[in-house]
Amino acid sequence: MRLLLAEDDPRIAAHVRRALEAAGYLVDLAADGEEALFRGETEAYALVVLDLGLPRMDGLAVLKRWRAEGRHMPVLVLTARGAWSERVEGIDAGADDYLPKPFRVEELLARVRALVRRSAGIGSPVIEAGRLALDTRLKEVRLDGVPVALSALEWRFLSVLAHRRGEVVPVGEIVEQLYGDDDARDANAVEALVARLRRKLGADAVETRRGLGYALPAAPSPA
Repeated sequence: MRLLLAEDDPRIAAHVRRALEAAGYLVDLAADGEEALFRGETEAYALVVLDLGLPRMDGLAVLKRWRAEGRHMPVLVLTARGAWSERVEGIDAGADDYLPKPFRVEELLARVRALVRRSAGIGSPVIEAGRLALDTRLKEVRLDGVPVALSALEWRFLSVLAHRRGEVVPVGEIVEQLYGDDDARDANAVEALVARLRRKLGADAVETRRGLGYALPAAPSPA
């Protein structure tokens, strides 16, 4: 899934970005508030990690603009501001969670996973779909209980569908979540990706809805 990281400290941004990408996310970076605002208004993100102390436009002002415009993606706020009143203000402005600096990256990743699951209405860190089980903590996919080795792109594709379990996800939305700004965005590449996954996981692992998109099976497939 595709996330936005809005952080102006290059050291923190690089550290967090590496951790998020290692966890299987595609990460766009914004170094100031105006860029963050623009990206949040023009791209579909599964979640935003937002520093409040951004140059050019404060993170709190960015968050308020997004919420006023009806943008509901989960937002995890990062800040060095320690006053409880400022944390309350951030949550009242529409933040979904709050993490003060300094922080452990393991805690940030756990909060990101929880927010993404919560926004999809999923409580468990293990998402089951048909014969598949996706462990969002371990970034592991099991087929009938047996782990299957997947590429980062294959994991991201399954994760997108798993967090929309029971829904048909349009190809355009899948492409937005799989590829970065500099990548070639081609719906045919998604077809090739699905073909590879079916060879690894079985023909029934991913359902194709012609003219609509893709979905994961909601119930276990017959033995």
